[in-house]
Amino acid sequence: MTAKPIVAATDGSEHAVRAVEWAAREAVLRGAPLRIVSVAAMPPRMMLERENVADVETVAGVLRDNRDEALSTAADRAAAVAPGLVIDTDVLTGAPAEAVTESGAGALMLVVGSRGMGAFAALVLGSVSRYAASHAPCPTVVLRDDAAAHGLVAVGLGDLDSRGAAALTFAFEEAAARKASLTAVHSVDTAPGLHHSGTQAADGRLTELLADWRTKYPDVQVSQDSVSGHPGQVLVDLSARADLVVIGRHAPHTGLPGPGAVRNVVLHHAPGPVAVVPSA
Repeated sequence: MTAKPIVAATDGSEHAVRAVEWAAREAVLRGAPLRIVSVAAMPPRMMLERENVADVETVAGVLRDNRDEALSTAADRAAAVAPGLVIDTDVLTGAPAEAVTESGAGALMLVVGSRGMGAFAALVLGSVSRYAASHAPCPTVVLRDDAAAHGLVAVGLGDLDSRGAAALTFAFEEAAARKASLTAVHSVDTAPGLHHSGTQAADGRLTELLADWRTKYPDVQVSQDSVSGHPGQVLVDLSARADLVVIGRHAPHTGLPGPGAVRNVVLHHAPGPVAVVPSA
């Protein structure tokens, strides 16, 4: 069993609880413990306007009660879908986006719902889940509506070099754990009239890149596709029939532009779970 936990955030909403259930099943697949976290954050207006201390304390108490209930409910649901799983619950402090993101330090992965309610300000992209996907130190899985098992893991590769190693490793580990096949997708940006030759060249580089992972994971059935056009839409389409779509994220210190446009498209529109993996 790995010592690293899988961390899942909850605010008590049904979307968040489903994310916790997904994380619990993932923990079983990975042989990892599950850590469920939640935060009770005061609304910014009440933090600034503290004239009526009694009202502030009343709201704070309600938020703490809701947080504790959310943790209890999430732990019960996780135990129901994964009997025997080691489950821990933790209270976070501070702003929800930063607190949840920081909770992923040292974790195998961080799992969040795409939207929710309450202190998480609906977990809408642009708040907690988007912030975590952009800044978490570990792979972040954003769970939308469809989390069905399809027997396929898809990984999008913007760069056919070592920068995609972390995303590829994560994707192959997921495919191996799920006994699923894997498809690697690379977008080819070619001038008119050069599509065929450009695609062939990209296919060759992609084949070379995948060779080491095919050797490391011989039981994973692998396919590849070099496509023209926006890779985000390709991955969104794949998400409808994939257990998980995996994309990489460049480390901030590299000075390289991360696949922000692709990430935004996939996170906003993919119906299934999306994993954003920071580069090493």
